[in-house]
Amino acid sequence: MRTRPAPAQFDDGVWASENRARKRFAFGRNWAAFLEVLNDERIRSAEESLSRMLATDRLDAKTFVDIGSGSGLFSLAAHRLGAKVTSFDFDPHSVACTAEVRRRYCPDDANWTVKQGSVLDEVFLRSLGTFDVVYSWGVLHHTGAMWDALGNVAPLVKDGGLLFIAIYNDQGPVSRRWLAIKKLYNRLPSPLRPVLAGGVAVQQWWRPSVKDALKLQPFRSWRTHGRDRGMSAWRDVVDWVGGYPFEVATPEAIFDFYRDRGFTLEKLGTCGGSLGCNQFVFRRAC
Repeated sequence: MRTRPAPAQFDDGVWASENRARKRFAFGRNWAAFLEVLNDERIRSAEESLSRMLATDRLDAKTFVDIGSGSGLFSLAAHRLGAKVTSFDFDPHSVACTAEVRRRYCPDDANWTVKQGSVLDEVFLRSLGTFDVVYSWGVLHHTGAMWDALGNVAPLVKDGGLLFIAIYNDQGPVSRRWLAIKKLYNRLPSPLRPVLAGGVAVQQWWRPSVKDALKLQPFRSWRTHGRDRGMSAWRDVVDWVGGYPFEVATPEAIFDFYRDRGFTLEKLGTCGGSLGCNQFVFRRAC
């Protein structure tokens, strides 16, 4: 059995103090558990979803930065599509996960670099240079300073390059209720957190589970959930319930923000008014 990656070689610093103060969800620990079920099917699905949103089959000779790399799955997908990849994350456990994926699938490959850093650290960001593709899926709204983070990623995009981000949809009062739930989850003692996550799982999944049972396909939706993103259903629930800091934005607000910075919208994938993420692919003017 594969063991989970240890984060000891990475500096936990501010992350650890915020996590101990229950101001931040330990995303990396959740990803470490996910690595135990990472397989070729999930990797292929990640490649396909990345290709679909970027409207290209290959990323040969392109530079790609994965901001908030999490498990490292999409860094791996970009690498397999031919890109030269830079991955970084604030959470040391996520950095360790990404490093473990690199070790498993392409050890000692000079075309994939893994770093620890914050998207709120402008000095660190300037040290990275610029990229053909800047990717940050479901990350910037968890920084505690979303609009600063959204602004900080813009200079990383080369002239004519692409910015691919996903941001939680603003649902008004519903989003505020989820913010309260997320705060509660992170304040609970660790043994009680699965109880809250389990309650949310039942609330979110009982309807599709009933439909699957009526079709004589019990729990099919649960088993197949998240194949295009790589996250298993349970890990997705824990990530959602625990995901704090938590901010949201309307599609119009994101569009206006980047239009004012010289970007044009190439592709938009909305979550249909639900609590999920809206996906945006912007191109920076040449």
